[in-house]
Amino acid sequence: MSDDIIKKDIKSLIEDETPNLTNLLSSEDVSAFKEMTEELRDTWHKKQMFRTETEARFSVLQDNRYPTKAAKYWQCVREQSSYLDNLMALSFDYRRNDAKIKHLEKKISTEEDEYEFTLTKFQIDLDECRFAKASMEKVARHRMREIKMWSKLKKEFNDGTFNDQDVNQHQLESYGRHYAEKAKTLTNNSSDTDIFNIMGQLETLKRIKKSGELENNTEKQEQITQHGKPKS
Repeated sequence: MSDDIIKKDIKSLIEDETPNLTNLLSSEDVSAFKEMTEELRDTWHKKQMFRTETEARFSVLQDNRYPTKAAKYWQCVREQSSYLDNLMALSFDYRRNDAKIKHLEKKISTEEDEYEFTLTKFQIDLDECRFAKASMEKVARHRMREIKMWSKLKKEFNDGTFNDQDVNQHQLESYGRHYAEKAKTLTNNSSDTDIFNIMGQLETLKRIKKSGELENNTEKQEQITQHGKPKS
């Protein structure tokens, strides 16, 4: 659904619900709400959902946590995978909601209720489902925006210098740098637990690298490099 259609639908949904706000708000506040309808539509449309590329680069992929291009690439894979799962789950919810809308529309068109209690309940449920539908469509667009953003970042970091098929291959180097940066933050005031955990993992990473035990295990497996091609 296009942005223009969603904007129009949201404004209509807000306007349709305004009279019912008299149950919650004073007449003065209801009048103020009516005057702000266009502003609220604009706010609903442009509010931030999920992370921007700026936030992805400095907050998610911060250099001291992901110090190599490989580490950044594989975090992008994790993020993109998570958003794919969320988008698929949202799609199922959207289909359920759409089926509920059709069910309620049919109920309203066929229901005979002398006191209109049932019809009123159905209409409230329908209004709620329609608002939920608009919200889901907005969420879906931003889920997809992040999926595309992580795809862009994956391509940027994947410069062909590391294995992009096996996440294990980069971790000894990346985690070594990560914990070396963590160790720099330790002071005389650091807790014994922090020192124990950070230095313990850093020294273990150094030992594993020095012993070559990971390399020995890897040699027993088929070597895979970029795009699943065997090493020459």
